[in-house]
Order: sequence, then C-alpha cells, then structure tokens
Amino acid sequence: MSENYKVKLENVTKEYDLYRSKSEKLRGFFNIAKHNEIPHFWSLKGISLTINPGEAFGVIGVNGSGKSTMSNIISGIIPQTTGYVDVRGDTSIVAISAGLKWSLTGLENIRLKGLMQGLSLKKIDDVRDDIIDFADIGNFIDQPVKDYSSGMRSRLGFAIAVHINPDILIIDEALSVGDDTFYQKCLDKIQQFKKEGKTIIFVSHSLKQVALLCDRTAWIHFGELRMIGNTKEVIDAYKNFSSNFKKKTAKERDKYQKDKKQLQLDFDVHAYEKQVAKEKSEKDQVALSTAEKDTHKLFYGEVLPSKMTKLSKVLVLLAFLCMMFFALITVSGHSITKSISNPSVLLQPTMTDPNTGSSQHFK
Repeated sequence: MSENYKVKLENVTKEYDLYRSKSEKLRGFFNIAKHNEIPHFWSLKGISLTINPGEAFGVIGVNGSGKSTMSNIISGIIPQTTGYVDVRGDTSIVAISAGLKWSLTGLENIRLKGLMQGLSLKKIDDVRDDIIDFADIGNFIDQPVKDYSSGMRSRLGFAIAVHINPDILIIDEALSVGDDTFYQKCLDKIQQFKKEGKTIIFVSHSLKQVALLCDRTAWIHFGELRMIGNTKEVIDAYKNFSSNFKKKTAKERDKYQKDKKQLQLDFDVHAYEKQVAKEKSEKDQVALSTAEKDTHKLFYGEVLPSKMTKLSKVLVLLAFLCMMFFALITVSGHSITKSISNPSVLLQPTMTDPNTGSSQHFK
C-alpha cells in the first residue's frame, strides 16, 4: 500500500456489548462479568483500506453493515476495538444532528463546533453569517436545536461542517434530508471541495449520488469489506447482489440476514488475529512467533482499554481502602499520625469531654 494517504485502516474491528440491564453494564465496566455472560456484537470484522488525498471516497452497503461505525471511527467519535487507524488531518462529520447539542441554540452550536475544531472566536464570527445563510433556517437559528426538525438539524450540521474548512469531510446520509434547493447547494459545495483537493468520505444509500460524486467506493457488508475499487464497478456488483437478493423468497431473505448477523455475534477476534499473523508470516517469510508479536502490537498498540485492567482494579481497591481509612479517622476523632502509627486505636471507642471539647479514649 502507498504511504501517500489521507486515511488508513488496518484490521479494524468494533465490538459492542449487548447489555440487558444496568447491573450487567456495571459488571462489564469493572470487567468482572463472565466472557459468555454478555452477548458481543461485532459491527466491524477486520476492515483494511486507504483513502488518498483529494479523493472522493464512497461507502455503500445495506443497513446495519457498519458504514456509520466506520465513519465514526475515522472521525474520532468512537474508538476501534482493535486495529490501526491513521487519519492525517482534521475531520468534520456531517450526519443528522451529529455533534449538535440539543439544549443549545443554533448560534451557540456554531460557536461550540467552531471552538471544538480549533477556530478562534474571530474566525467563527467571520464565517457565522455564511453558515446562517447556507443553513437557511430563518429565525430558528436563535432557538434550541431540540425544537428543530431532522431536516433543519441536518442543514445546520452540514452548513457548519463545510464552513470550518476541514481537511477531511465525512458525509453520513446527510443529503437524504432536505429539499431539492438545499440538496443542490450541498452538491455545489462538495464539488467545490473536490476542486480544492479536499478529501471527502461519502456514506450513502443513494447509489446515484455516490456515482455522481465518488472516485472510488467501498462496499461494507455485515461488518466486512466485500469490495473496494472503481465506483462504477463496485456499484454494479452491489446492484447485482441487490437484484439477486430481491428474487429470493421472504423466508430466504430473512434467513440470509439472520445468518449474517449471527456471524457478527460469533466472530472470534483472537482467531482472526492468529489468521492475520499466519498470513503475515507466510508473506514476509518470518517466524510465526515474530509475526504474532507484530500482529498483536498492530491490533492493540493504539487501543485504549474500554474495561478495567487488573492494575486498574488494584488501584481502585487501594483508593477505596484509603478512603475508608481516612473516613474512620474522621469519625473516631484521632489524629492521622497516631492512627497510622497505631491503627488499633481506630477500633477503640471515644468520648468527647463537654468541658474541653477534646476526644478521650475509654477502654
């Protein structure tokens, strides 16, 4: 793979724990639940791809295939479970209500998003009127976003995203909402971005829009990268799949979807890691143990644990014991120095002298 890229994903997976209760979620966080106690759903099952600078890159696939999960990982909204993610530049994601705080007004959201992207207050003020004009939501700009329709939220989100001048623009189904006039404004802005050499990632169910805007396209199918390449070739293959799928009976379609989702539930990331290590060993002609070590580093080297590690558990336990110790000192009325040198005094009852106000032991 060429090193001249804007986005690179290698062996990226994403696991979601399907908690059924708050107690399960709590046990999962403290990592004290049994492995098979909580179902695990793998939204992505090992995605590897690169997106070139100045490229308009499409992402297509049926609902629930992991398209939005992948775009959220690239934009930094959520972390991957395993794998390497390298994004060279600032990203801005456009999705229905993505990144908007519903309790804030449209104007307040403009300022908040601008500050989050590193813009100065002066720069935000400079582009504010252009954002308001592009969104075209009238007096609602002074109203809380929670009072907006989905179309108005999408218009505001798109307007903010394209005016803060990101290096990488991620559009996730944002053009599916809105009238024809706004749709044309969006297309014109995207075409302008393409001429400026910006990188665009376009996630959509609209094959017509993907064909119009994108140079290359990836087809994500139930968590797997099924095909990547020239947009026309990928769309033709996807259309062929859709045509054959529609010819199936309702029972056959239902079985196909259930089988695919079951594979996402049954996905074994450790077996996948061993498979990648074996392929690396054969390709690079290195010892399997060396390949396994390198692969493990690639899988987990940049991933922060989402659950408590053994060290974290020990530190939390020590912090709890310290807290209880100082709480007992406070209740007993003893000095910290005396309690540390002789912890047994904490267990001896005390009585406060009403005349002097001092605490006294009695045995």
